[in-house]
Parts: sequence; structure tokens; C-alpha cells
Amino acid sequence: MSWIALATYRRSDRLAPALVLDQRLYDLDAALAAGLPALPEACRGGIARMLEAWPQTAPWLREAGPAAERLAASGAIRPVPAGERTVAAPYVPQRIFCAASNYAAHANEMGTVLAAKSQSKPYMFLKLSNTVVGDGDVVQLPPETAMLDWEVELAAVIGTRCRRVSAERALDHVACYTILNDVSARDLNVRSDYPFKHDWFQGKCHDTFAPLGPWLVPSWQIPDPQAVQLRLDVNGEPMQQDSTANMIWTVREQIAYLSTIVTLEPGDVVATGTPTGVGMGRGIYLKAGDTMVATVDGIGRLSNQVQAEKV
Repeated sequence: MSWIALATYRRSDRLAPALVLDQRLYDLDAALAAGLPALPEACRGGIARMLEAWPQTAPWLREAGPAAERLAASGAIRPVPAGERTVAAPYVPQRIFCAASNYAAHANEMGTVLAAKSQSKPYMFLKLSNTVVGDGDVVQLPPETAMLDWEVELAAVIGTRCRRVSAERALDHVACYTILNDVSARDLNVRSDYPFKHDWFQGKCHDTFAPLGPWLVPSWQIPDPQAVQLRLDVNGEPMQQDSTANMIWTVREQIAYLSTIVTLEPGDVVATGTPTGVGMGRGIYLKAGDTMVATVDGIGRLSNQVQAEKV
């Protein structure tokens, strides 16, 4: 079976689900009408519903992929013309769990001193649903920051509920993978007016600070999430280039750790940390008009332009 993904796009005045075959977008409703296997009732209503019913969605998608290929090859379905659609965020997760300092080289560039892994555990924080935007959407530059930064990350999307899952079984609960850009206002991450020196809510949770997408790639197409290449360019210049093989805490270990604290639910996102090459490590920051392109092998490209927030 060829590469397949799930997407959401803007069709006329509403959002509509789509299949992506070899990077080409096909309207899901049109494909179903053309003869795609019937979508289970529990999976209808968009990508978020498909994730909620992932045990039903996954086998349907495995069957639908080859069928969609045949329909596309015969001309029974045609890609949505690029000029007639805009890809949106595939869905809006309610919980985004993010890993901090999960690449040693990134910790070093940030001046972060880490304990030995044997004496530590993952450090996780939350981003909220208001931060989510899609491919091509604008990232707002708030007037309160002069140090807006980028962070490309592989994001795992949970497909089945889990609590206290072992690291060995953790990936069984991953439905899909996608890209997340953990946009950060570095100067707002710290403060001196309280004894608590870090304020990651203020620095990480502004509107538009979590570009997500461009689509969701089923987990079986990325069998080893520790063998994925990441890259982020700003205005065409490479800034970050690394492999998930260099994570301190693997995707498995992060999911297992999180599940000791909260019950992970379908649709939850685990953003697994960013490699070296962020703006703070280079002493440069985003400005209005800049374009970030985050790329993850096996998934695609996530492009967003920075614009000054209107106040």
C-alpha cells in the first residue's frame, strides 16, 4: 500500500475530512460516494471522531487505502485542486503534552544542566487548544516578546486510552504521527517577580503557538519513531537538522511516564521534544514576515509565516 494520511481542509465555508495519497488530497466524502468501503458509524463526523474511535478507524483505513488507490488510478476520484482548498489543522487536540530538554545538544545550547538519565525522568509541560493552527496559518508575534523562537518536533497522537502502560507496550496506543512546531517566547518563559523563575504558560501558550500538521500519518507507516529525521528552515535557511534517534527519552518512555500521572485519551498529543538549532542558541529570533518550514521525514512539511499581532 502506498503512503496514506488523514487531513482536514477548508471546503467552501466549512471544514471537511480528506485522505492524502502520496501527498495528494482527496475529499473523503467524494471517495466514499465513489465506492470507498463504508466508514463505520462511530468514525463519522471528522478527524477528531475518527481518533476517538481509532479501534474502528484503523482497520477501515488499512482497507480504504488500497481501495482509494484503485479509485484514484481509475479516475473515479480526483485530487482536490490546490487552488480550491486550504489544508487546516487536522483537528484541535484538547491536551498537548510537550517534552522539555529531550535532546542533549539542545539542552547544551540552552545552558541547561541535566541530571543523568538514570537519576531523572521526563520533564513535561502542557500547551492548550488555543495554540493550535494548521499548515499555512499565521503565527502571531505578540507585542510583549522580542524573542520569538521555533522548535520542530515529532508529535505522537494517542488512539486508545491508556493508564500506567509499560514502555514496551506504549506504542500500541499511538494512532498517528504528525509535526508540531513548539513556538516559544523565550523572554516570557522567565520572570523575576516571583520566586518561581520559569513561566512556561506565559511563554508557550499564546494563541497560534502550536502549528500542527499538515496531516496525520498512521503509526504503522512510521514503525520506528526513533529513526525519523527532523528539520526546520527559517526563510529557506536550515536551522534545525537532527534525528529522533538522539532523544534522551524515547517516545515509548514519554508515553509510559505520562500515563503514570494521567489517563491518556484518544486525541491527546505528545510532542516529543526539539533538537539543537533553535533561535535562542543562535542569538536570533523570529520577526514579522519570517516563514518557518518544519519538515519530518515520512510526514511532510508544515509551513507558517509570522505576523505581528494586531492589538
